[in-house]
Amino acid sequence: MDTLVTTAAVRAAALTKTYGTGEAAVRALDGVTAGFPGRRFTAIMGPSGSGKSTLLHCLAGLDRPTSGQVLLGGLDLGSLSDTQLTVLRRERVGFVFQSFNLLPALTVAENITLPLLLAGRKPDRSWLDTVVDTVRLGDRLAHRPAELSGGQQQRAAVARALASQPEIVFADEPTGNLDSRSGAQLLGFLRKAVRELGQTVVMVTHDPGAAAAADSVTFLADGHIAGDLADPGPDTILDRLRLLGDGGA
Repeated sequence: MDTLVTTAAVRAAALTKTYGTGEAAVRALDGVTAGFPGRRFTAIMGPSGSGKSTLLHCLAGLDRPTSGQVLLGGLDLGSLSDTQLTVLRRERVGFVFQSFNLLPALTVAENITLPLLLAGRKPDRSWLDTVVDTVRLGDRLAHRPAELSGGQQQRAAVARALASQPEIVFADEPTGNLDSRSGAQLLGFLRKAVRELGQTVVMVTHDPGAAAAADSVTFLADGHIAGDLADPGPDTILDRLRLLGDGGA
């Protein structure tokens, strides 16, 4: 897959991100140009310190690049004020992180619909029912997070990310706090969201097994794009990571 595609849901163009100044400056991203297609599941991988989480955060509007552009559906995020970015993240983007970030005082149903309520939007009941069915939480909606397993909590976080029908869902190490069975189930739900609900998912992971659930993998090394892999499998991903100087850890 070419890293710059015309059908990209989100694109980075000559993206750089530098932390610090002078001799202490660290360039996390160095001229990254990449496109991530809509209605597809893309994983981002690379050795530790390669810039993959920085790239995800810039793509999601959580961090501003030092230079270059991020285009979400043709909209240049660099042209937005902080307030406009907040609205964009609330209304057009979904997030799933390693920590579940559920509010303990709210039920699962309330956690799922919270972003919609904050945005002043009325939930689409048909869509919510579809999302809840997709993540298989219909019998847990009245429970609070403490009454759920880790896997169920992360599935609730996925449902929350999907509830607003976002243009794109960004996932940062979403299986990191899950056992292998729960992690596999979560990846299955993300794939189902892409296949059956038409969502777009971009996921950062260090786990070749998790990345193998994606349609393709984009690799980073030293802040640069280091290639792509279509129809990835754990072995082919590991081979590519070894070439980049990382065993997948």
